[in-house]
Amino acid sequence: MEESITKKDSLIKRYGFTEADFEQIKTQGIALDKIETELLLFQSGIPKINIEKPATINDGIVKLDINEFQVFAAKFDNIKSNLKLKKFVPASGAATRMFNFLNEFLNEFDHENETINAYINRNNDKNLPIFLAGIEKFPFYEEVKTKLKKLYSDYYSLERNEKSYLFIQLMLDPNHFDFANKPKGALAFHKYVSHISTPIEEHLNECAFYASSNSVSHLHFTVSENHESLFKNIITQVKDKVENKSGTIIHVSFSYQHKSTDTIAVDHKNKPFRRENGQLVFRPGGHGALINNLNELDADVIFIKNIDNVIQNHINEITLYKKGLAGFMVDLQQQIFQILTDIDNQNINENDIENIISFMTKELNILVLDDFHKYTLDNKIDFIKNKLNRPIRICGMVKNEGEPGGGPFWVRNLKGNLTLQIIESSQIDINNFEQAEVLKKATHFNPVDLVCAIKNYKGEKFNLLQFVDSNTGFIVHKKSRGKDLKGYELPGLWNGAMAKWITVFVEVPLVTFNPVKTVNDLLKPAHQPQYEN
Repeated sequence: MEESITKKDSLIKRYGFTEADFEQIKTQGIALDKIETELLLFQSGIPKINIEKPATINDGIVKLDINEFQVFAAKFDNIKSNLKLKKFVPASGAATRMFNFLNEFLNEFDHENETINAYINRNNDKNLPIFLAGIEKFPFYEEVKTKLKKLYSDYYSLERNEKSYLFIQLMLDPNHFDFANKPKGALAFHKYVSHISTPIEEHLNECAFYASSNSVSHLHFTVSENHESLFKNIITQVKDKVENKSGTIIHVSFSYQHKSTDTIAVDHKNKPFRRENGQLVFRPGGHGALINNLNELDADVIFIKNIDNVIQNHINEITLYKKGLAGFMVDLQQQIFQILTDIDNQNINENDIENIISFMTKELNILVLDDFHKYTLDNKIDFIKNKLNRPIRICGMVKNEGEPGGGPFWVRNLKGNLTLQIIESSQIDINNFEQAEVLKKATHFNPVDLVCAIKNYKGEKFNLLQFVDSNTGFIVHKKSRGKDLKGYELPGLWNGAMAKWITVFVEVPLVTFNPVKTVNDLLKPAHQPQYEN
């Protein structure tokens, strides 16, 4: 109680907080020390990450051949009946960015006085021509066109320029399709012979292929509260079909980003940003807040994949690599669990240490200090147990071919230790020549293709919040009603939120990564019909 009063007094004195502010904070469910910590972060800034070198093949990234993937996939198939599996899909964001260039077109196009070609030339727009050239290939084309014909009785007599403008306008109109404000998961992504499929349906379908055991699968979506009913409606429409086709019962669950993980916003002077009515502004803490949602799940193996990374084709290849990563993780986990069990049973002696350290270094990328050999046996065992008794993540990495996404790097932390991390470019000081050069040498990037284990060798769940590096958040610059503000985003889910996990990177082929960042990505071969799955 005394500490709480001290925090309260400090916030009143330093930032002018009022009783109304404290009531708002209480309603939000946010601890006062969390608010104070965030306000101090805005003042001090967040230090940039010190990347030592990129993770590369045989230096932080494991390269398995196709036969090895098949062996590990078979291992996973052989053991999965004893495991509880879950697929975890972050899906709370709206599709706003997918349609940014189309929204810009509607806002800036002089409909009365110029042609679409004139607009394209005036703005040197590279995206709109691609959209228009492929317009009939989009899975939503027929639905939007049908609606247009109902709204405009003279549709067939309209010029092509006018039809294209009205098509885009109707797509984004809040009173009609409103695509930009819907969650990505609910949009039409793929056109099959018999139906149009959303990412929600594709993730249900994937579950049956690689995330099921004993003909049962568990799929968990993190969603915005106001989108949950939309997700449930789609699932009600398609779930029976997927289950009947696959012979798999799929249990779907949902969670929201906790309001208590929202973060306070500040103005350019690092003072709390306030609305016109004087209320404090809190912003969602970013996908790093989802470590809380992940922490609440109960499963032996969890597959993590983004909502937009689904495809219409190559599902068997996707399945092989997903199962292969899971089998690879289980193989490592069995070795880790054996070591930890031997420690508990006092079956480790000095002669075993060298082999254990070799395994930790070569297979798990856990480095030891040069003077480790000087430790007493008890201290060596304590070190080993501390490093091995942690959650595990196997992260698929694809070759860098210019796609956006964070990358795998060896990072030197504040204690001088080297660890493997997934780092976003915004965490790196690109004005530092040496750091910029290391960044340029990156050979792989992160497609968000993770397989995780969140239980210890005794079958108990880890508290994942204990393995977060709280010094790796992000300060972002945004606007609210035209005014500049600064926000704080928590350490990213696969960045700082998992920084203290056992981390192994494995190269996977580019076919496993098919995100839809803009609507034009739906024109890529992976999202266009080739055959009926």
